[in-house]
This record gives sequence, structure tokens and C-alpha cells, in this order.
Amino acid sequence: MKKLLLLTILFSVLISCTPKEGKITLPNSNGSLNQVLVVMNNDLWQGIEGDELRKVTGEEVLGLPQREPQFKVTQIPVNAFKNLFKAHRNILIVSLEKQNRFSVETNRYARPQTMITINATDTSSLISMIQEKKSEITNAFKNADINALQRKLRGNQFDSSKLKTLAKLGVSLEIPINYKLVDDTGDFLWMRKTVKQGQTMNLIVYELPINSSADTEGQNIASVRDTIGKKYIPGQFDGTYLITEQAYSPHTFNVELDGKKTFETRGKWEVKGDFMAGPFLNYTIVDKAKNRLVVVEGFTYAPTTNKRDFMFELEAILKTVKIKD
Repeated sequence: MKKLLLLTILFSVLISCTPKEGKITLPNSNGSLNQVLVVMNNDLWQGIEGDELRKVTGEEVLGLPQREPQFKVTQIPVNAFKNLFKAHRNILIVSLEKQNRFSVETNRYARPQTMITINATDTSSLISMIQEKKSEITNAFKNADINALQRKLRGNQFDSSKLKTLAKLGVSLEIPINYKLVDDTGDFLWMRKTVKQGQTMNLIVYELPINSSADTEGQNIASVRDTIGKKYIPGQFDGTYLITEQAYSPHTFNVELDGKKTFETRGKWEVKGDFMAGPFLNYTIVDKAKNRLVVVEGFTYAPTTNKRDFMFELEAILKTVKIKD
């Protein structure tokens, strides 16, 4: 009787631990952010096909003071793609097959995971497909990493309800707890994270009225930044302040944030009257309902250090912006 009872309990436990409805529990993925595992035979990787693929994965991030590629790449041949590698976060499989195929899958072997497969019947078709799908490849991996980082940062957040500028502007932003308050006037918010001595990551938020069609077409972003810098972001010496670097024009693109027309601007800042400089990422959101522009921006100061990952974190935070109705 006791044995029967024990077997019944054991059977019940096993049933309760079995994934329901045929669902399989996937392992956690591994690999760093902005890292891609390329599964491609050595002869292709070392040939013109690999050269074309490196133009995609090695494309430099705009707005940085020094050249940094979007992705760090590790390459293995197809026959080495076994269990250990199948748990990688970002996987790009490239091979010559009997038919042309391009696919993007999520969570195939692990979670979270993005896996892109490119198959082609010959070298010419393979190169053409890589060129044609360049933006789709980059965006799939980058957006997946942005989402993964946002989930990670969401675990320990600053209580943004205490920020009077966000409250007054009707804006929410998911800010990690390790960003500390520098200034919060009600019209201008500045928060800063100290990475280590002499290296900082900064977030600022403010609004502007829409005065002309030039404002809604993103034509005044640099000049507005200079005005805001002079008013709110002083340098280390009297009379110095943050401006847009004057030697080169920043890059501006049309994007969408929180369902609204937005201008994404990447470039370099400098301090007028001093030698400090670094990269910035600015999102200027057109809020027509309130006849205003809402600006969220991140910039970093980290001399002699690569800044791609710093700016990537700032981008992930800025893209959480929500404007309340």
C-alpha cells in the first residue's frame, strides 16, 4: 500500500513538471550584446562572399569619434554548429544550397535568440541576397539586442515619478537606478551615470514649441541643441558650454517613437571654449497634439575608450519614451 502511494505521488510530480500543451522549455541564450555568430564554411568566409558579409556586420556605427563596427563577429564552419553554439543569442547561417532562401527566426534553440538563414544556389545569388537584405539583417539583430537590454535594465529602475520635468511634460522614461540626478528644473532634466573616473553617460529631456514647418521637418536640431547647451549644460570653465561639433554635420534620419514622427540624430558634441567632446544620440519627437517637440537625448564622455556599447545602452533607454495623452 505504501509503495502504491509513493508511486502515485511520484507520478503526480512528474506530470506536474512536464511542459503543458507540448511546449518545450528553451535554455537561456548566451553571447554578448552586439555580437553575431556567423555559421559559414571557411572557403566562403575567406572568399568574396565573406568580404560582402563583413561589409554588413562590420558597418561602422555613425556618430562615434573613432571607427567601431556595429557587431563583433565570431565565425565557425557549418559542421561545427552543434549544441554549444546553438544557444548563441544572434546567429547568422550562410551557405550554398539547392534553392534560394532568406528567413528570420526567433527562439529556435534558446531564448531570447534571433537566427537568420541565407541560402543561395550560387556565389552570385548569395552576394546579391546579402546586399539586398543588408538592412534587414542589421535591424533584426540590433532590435533584438535593444529589446534584450531593455528587459535587463527594467529590473532595477529609478523612480521616475519623482522627476518633476517628466511629470510636467507628461513623459515617461525607463531610467536605470544607477543614473543619478544632475538637474531637474521642471523644464529640463539631466541624469548622469558614472562608469568610472572621468567617464560618464548622460540623459537629458526637454520640450520646445513648434514655431514653423522647419521645426516639424527636423531642420533646427543642431541650433536648438546649442541653445539648450548654453542654457543648461556648462563646461568645466566659466563661459564654456556644450554645443554640436562644428566641424562635421550630424546624421539625421526619420524614425518613429511611441507611434509619433521622430528625427533620430547622431553626431558629436564638443564644449565651446574647451577640448572636451564625445558622441550624442538625439530623438526629437513631433507631438502635434500639443504643438511641441519632445526631445530625449543621450551623450557620453569617455576619452580613449570605445563608446559603442555606452551609446547602445543610451539608445535602449531613450527608446522606452512614452508621451501621455
